[in-house]
Amino acid sequence: MRVRFAPSPTGHLHVGGARTALFNWLFARNTGGRFVLRIEDTDQERSTEASYQAIVDALRWLRLDWDEGPAVGGDFGPYFQSQRRGLYREWAGRLVKEGKAYICFCTQEEVAARRAAAGGMTEVSTYDRKCRALAPDETERRLAAGELHVVRIKTPLDGETAFDDLIHGRVVFQNANLEDFILIKSDGFPTYNFAATVDDMAMKISHIIRGDDHISNTPRQLVVYRAMGIEPPRFGHVPLIMGPDKTRLSKRHGATSMAQFTSDGYLPEAMVNYLALLGWSFDAETSLFDVADLIKKFSLAKVSATPAVFDYQKLQWMNGEYMKRRSREDKVALVLPHLERAGLVGSEVDDATRNYVGQVVDVIGERLKIGRQIIEQGAFFFKERVEYDPAAAEEFLKRHYVSAAFRVLEEKLRALEPFDVPTIETTMRGLAAEMNLKVG
Repeated sequence: MRVRFAPSPTGHLHVGGARTALFNWLFARNTGGRFVLRIEDTDQERSTEASYQAIVDALRWLRLDWDEGPAVGGDFGPYFQSQRRGLYREWAGRLVKEGKAYICFCTQEEVAARRAAAGGMTEVSTYDRKCRALAPDETERRLAAGELHVVRIKTPLDGETAFDDLIHGRVVFQNANLEDFILIKSDGFPTYNFAATVDDMAMKISHIIRGDDHISNTPRQLVVYRAMGIEPPRFGHVPLIMGPDKTRLSKRHGATSMAQFTSDGYLPEAMVNYLALLGWSFDAETSLFDVADLIKKFSLAKVSATPAVFDYQKLQWMNGEYMKRRSREDKVALVLPHLERAGLVGSEVDDATRNYVGQVVDVIGERLKIGRQIIEQGAFFFKERVEYDPAAAEEFLKRHYVSAAFRVLEEKLRALEPFDVPTIETTMRGLAAEMNLKVG
């Protein structure tokens, strides 16, 4: 079994991409296969080194190690599409020579003008195939004159293109709805569907596991496989991820990138556990799985075709469960960056400060479910002046007995020996009993 995760370095790794990477990784580990990382960086305008590094950092944070790819190598490299342009040109030339693709000189403006003159076409059929029947000598003449051109595939004009999806079952597309799509653009770079297909063939990918939004790409890629005379891999399209309001997950719902979850102080093992449950389940009862469990139990047969809902509260609960397993030292390391960003501790942290932060973490206890909550739960431990919530102050601090109770408590605390937790608690509880007040 050979699977791949092939992100475009045009931004951070988001929840959907991370879940796709995880499912591929689990499938490979479960079957004893190979997990390949391939960078699809043919979008010259949007691809950046910073985005590539962010994706790699996120995968490493999730501990999804790849068997072949950047920084690892392998027998099927290079693993950046921008370094494989010769292979795409070679295959495009072969398909043109065999009459399965053709040179097209139509500009976008010409195509749009003809479409408008014809009263428009269907949304998917945007090209009228004018150059499909161009005479060979005219093609050669225009190429020799240096005219800009693209390479288009000859799609079947009738019949069906179908495949058996590992998650959705039989999926059928009518060929009449497929245009002669572009393989090589006028700038010499391949389109996504062509480059991905050539690479999956060359890298001997056996299973393509990706999001539902790629189902519409599959018939185009199958057309290319057929033209190349190659048996296609198996396809499995996992469900989309929705927000709590059942619309597609986006920033308006909250954090969506792995970089933000990392910055917020989530734990990688909790994130892996939660991502695995977005579309997959082992049974109706079990929610917590360590990585070894996931590898052992994961199968595409248990992946649902129904969209998954990203529940931020459940993720936070799950992170809290994993926080319970972490040592005090781990929790201190997790919260220190948040305290530093808030200006509550300095960038140089000595042992005394670490110990104090550890005490604060102990006091907050299980209420600290993610790292950034140290600010909302415990910032007052690091400030000389407490900032009160106005509504809470109005409700609690203005009660008629509070001033008197606090004056007496202050006197008792000033005189207290030893000044430690058990003695303080005994004193407070005793005072509450004396004044017939609840301890809270």
